[in-house]
Amino acid sequence: MLIEMQLHRLEGFHWVARTGGYARAARAFPYPITQPAVHQQIRKLESDLGVVLFERVAKDRVILTPAGRRLHEFIAPFFDQLPSVVRSVRSGPEGGELHILAPALLLRALLPAWVHRLRRRIPNLEVQVREVAAADVEPLRRGEADLLVQHLPEVPPDVNAKRIATLRGYVIVPKDHRLASRKRVSLKDLADETFISYDPALLAHDLQMRALREHGVDPVRTITASTYDTIVAFVEAGLGVSAVAVVESAAPRGRGIVALPIAAPKFELPVYAAWRKSLPDNPVLAAALETAPVVR
Repeated sequence: MLIEMQLHRLEGFHWVARTGGYARAARAFPYPITQPAVHQQIRKLESDLGVVLFERVAKDRVILTPAGRRLHEFIAPFFDQLPSVVRSVRSGPEGGELHILAPALLLRALLPAWVHRLRRRIPNLEVQVREVAAADVEPLRRGEADLLVQHLPEVPPDVNAKRIATLRGYVIVPKDHRLASRKRVSLKDLADETFISYDPALLAHDLQMRALREHGVDPVRTITASTYDTIVAFVEAGLGVSAVAVVESAAPRGRGIVALPIAAPKFELPVYAAWRKSLPDNPVLAAALETAPVVR
């Protein structure tokens, strides 16, 4: 009876712990609830347990007490995994839900044909695809997504991963650039050029800078852009050069650019479909992995 009575209070406690505040917790709830209602849940739970669970550190921010941390470590896996468990329970050969996270470049290159194959197998499937920037597996752990499609520098031990594609590197230059007539180039050839990079907040920027450093290049001038299409547009406009990774061997295209393969060592990165190991059996997830792109 005690557990049954406290379940909604534990849910409120979980969201306050996750978000660090009562107002943020109310906004994060999967159903409508007011801030005073969340606050009341916590007060009743603290009364039930006879302990203080949160310490206020600012007007709109709280942190867990030692007792709160112990309780949250115990309940967090249940509430984190519940959304994906519900999706798996609802899934079947005729329908269900699948939540996918992917960066824009991979979303555009891989997801349309993949989802088309999957929908042919499960006609009533609801697919939700959300664009992400970072190679972050936390949404999988929190049950916010079933699949992450991304290059992962490392695959964590609690995550399964299936390689579904390869990113290959190209240098892109304006069509009238001094390097445009080459068949291949080295990143060293870009040492004195204005470099068009991804925004520093993106994983793609880290990959670009790592590749340049490995070739001893430290750009003297940079222009940053948030998307692949913007980078191509800037290069077409003659504002600089760039190095980008694209799926498989599909070279970047544009009326005013030339794409040149990067000379040895080749720049190749694996792309994975990743999912949490602790998920229950999910027919929709299994079908998605069976219809995933195949590495050639």
